[in-house]
Amino acid sequence: MSNAPTPADQSYTYADAGVSIAAGNALVRAIGPLARATRRPGADAELGGFGGMFDLKAAGFVDPLLVAANDGVGTKLKLAIDWDRHDGVGVDLVAMCANDLVVQGAEPLFFLDYYATAKLDAAVAERVVASIAEGCRQAGCALIGGETAEMPGMYADGDYDLAGFCVGAVERDRVVTGRDIAAGDVILGLASSGVHSNGFSLVRRLAADRGWRLDRPALFDADRLLIDILMAPTRIYVASLLPLLRERRIKGLAHITGGGLLENIPRVLPDGAHATVDADAWEQSRLMAFLQAQGAIEPEEMARTFNCGIGMALVVAEHEADGVAAALTAAGETVHTIGRVEAGTRGCTARGSTETWSARANWTATHDHG
Repeated sequence: MSNAPTPADQSYTYADAGVSIAAGNALVRAIGPLARATRRPGADAELGGFGGMFDLKAAGFVDPLLVAANDGVGTKLKLAIDWDRHDGVGVDLVAMCANDLVVQGAEPLFFLDYYATAKLDAAVAERVVASIAEGCRQAGCALIGGETAEMPGMYADGDYDLAGFCVGAVERDRVVTGRDIAAGDVILGLASSGVHSNGFSLVRRLAADRGWRLDRPALFDADRLLIDILMAPTRIYVASLLPLLRERRIKGLAHITGGGLLENIPRVLPDGAHATVDADAWEQSRLMAFLQAQGAIEPEEMARTFNCGIGMALVVAEHEADGVAAALTAAGETVHTIGRVEAGTRGCTARGSTETWSARANWTATHDHG
């Protein structure tokens, strides 16, 4: 192989360095209809400008506060890349942001994405953006812009990464802070759709160490491939929760992500309130039982790593619990009564038939989406 220097007068192009402006422009044209399909009051969802605009007045807000969230999908993307499962990761991306907004009472308004790769594969990118648009439709927000970056040398061939940014709004007097949560309140749990987007570094480690055949039916579900079960998109709870939030029937909400039940529920509790979760109150999903058995994972480690079948926790007054549960069931959610609030040190204790584990720490945001 020759390492001879190139001639001094050679004319270079960006494409010589591995970046195709034409491919990027073609992708923008291709995804335009996907963005337009997410239009909502306040946004026309047209792409191609230098920035996206949103009209809060047109969306019906009077005295709003803006709420913003950003996130990624984590190493679940590695499975998507390795197994050509790109059609749900955009839903994951939107869910991780939109679910974080709704817990503060905010309605997601608009979304922007960032897609970075070594060399743009337009077919893969369009599938990913289509799934982002689907997530936006589920969350009721408009996809108003984004960025696609080709960066040769930064990523391995075929790899890509995603980041999402969502902005919502809530009327000033309807922000959900959890300050009114008190002893005697009931904790409801909404079922997750699977692993969601947390704990995949451990999932992938188990798959490698235990020699899982991801292209075969799961041991616990003969009708579905294991890879498809693992890649099930994160459930978006926005549409189910917003009506109840507008009626002021929910005191606090916790999106169960990195840190699990133990570390996310206390984030919405005021001082002097302690959550007690009954781990026997809902049947553990076969997927979660499979993960625990395959890794001989201790109960407390499970409760900190995975959502254990609960993707969103709600704190409601005892007299509201049955009505809220009925409304959420009618909206398509699977609802469990998973615990209560007691007087005590701010934290969370989970009790099962044979185990008790708890978390009492400095409750800071968890950023692990591995």
